[in-house]
Amino acid sequence: RSARSFRTLAAMSSSMPAERPSCANFGSGPCAKRPGWSLEGSVGDAALGRSHRSSIGKAKLLACCEETKAILGLPDDYLVGIVPASDTGAVEMVMWSMLGPRPVDICFWETFGKTWYDDAVNQLGLSDVREISAPFGSLPDLSQTDASHDIVFTFNGTTGGAKVPSLDWISDEREGLTICDATSAIFGMDMTPWHKLDVVTYSWQKVLGGEGAHGVLILGPRAVQRLESFQPKRALPKIFRMTKGGKLIKGIFQGETINTPSMMCVEDYLDALRWAKSIGGLPALLAKSAANFKVLADFEAKTGWLEFLCAVPEHRSNTSVCFKMKAPSGEPMGSDAVAKFRKLLEQKGVCFDIGAYRDAPAGLRIWCGATVEQDDLRVLTLWLKWAYQQVQAAQ
Repeated sequence: RSARSFRTLAAMSSSMPAERPSCANFGSGPCAKRPGWSLEGSVGDAALGRSHRSSIGKAKLLACCEETKAILGLPDDYLVGIVPASDTGAVEMVMWSMLGPRPVDICFWETFGKTWYDDAVNQLGLSDVREISAPFGSLPDLSQTDASHDIVFTFNGTTGGAKVPSLDWISDEREGLTICDATSAIFGMDMTPWHKLDVVTYSWQKVLGGEGAHGVLILGPRAVQRLESFQPKRALPKIFRMTKGGKLIKGIFQGETINTPSMMCVEDYLDALRWAKSIGGLPALLAKSAANFKVLADFEAKTGWLEFLCAVPEHRSNTSVCFKMKAPSGEPMGSDAVAKFRKLLEQKGVCFDIGAYRDAPAGLRIWCGATVEQDDLRVLTLWLKWAYQQVQAAQ
């Protein structure tokens, strides 16, 4: 018989898994809602139809800031504010408002970090910018950064599956600011000690499974000092302005947003924070993500056809977990075959949105943040194995 006939028989003999994930959402943003989430039960108390400047609106927005600070265990002198346009908006308002007085080191190893580099050079027109970069799945040598420069970096490369293993490379005696895009790391990775980070940005739609369009900006005292001492010569749009008369607009960090937020999304974020607190706070969130990652790591070690995009174990993301796929020959699996693999899983309704990012190497990206259940990932691995057999049999 032909090799194809044997492959077909092997696929036919591989029974479709009897179990199905309780939630098939494994995408890396927006991410799965928390276990037990429901529209009425989770956001039924939203201040819909009320002004965000009303007492109830401001109270809910302030609660978002205060509960975030409490769960993360931020220092007393750190500020938390809600800003427009998701994590992208938070990063851009920081770059446009703070960068300029010092040289800038921008460290990147995936799509979004490169965007911040391109914007600094091509949009802000900064002349003294150093690129410290590495390919997808790798980390650059972060010791190359200069403590007298401002440093911009992503804590976790959402599209590349590689994270910063620690902050030991950041000097406590630094003169410049550290600006950290933490959108797929915060609540899922240990980011302490916080004093190493002067600015932290993220969006609600990642580890806590919130909705899009809103960003969170965390400022340490050194960042506030920069805002109050540096006036950029470039024009700043209204949604980027954080000072007035040379002083920080403190209301931004007291529930007074720059523009109108969605009170539905605000309530959804409060629900996520309440859930996080109910399961044990930050330690429980970190433990869940680590346990989720282990399910996939154990599976990868047994397959022979799945391989981490990041080769260094301690650098591997435990939230946005990225894989390469291999054909039985050991050669990389072609992009068409990978697409068929994903489509088959979607057709069966057991797994959605796990494709690699559009400019990353062909493969898979599976979210392991805390809103994903460990047993769902276990069941998913059964389906991954089944789908691989089906696709190979059809080659």
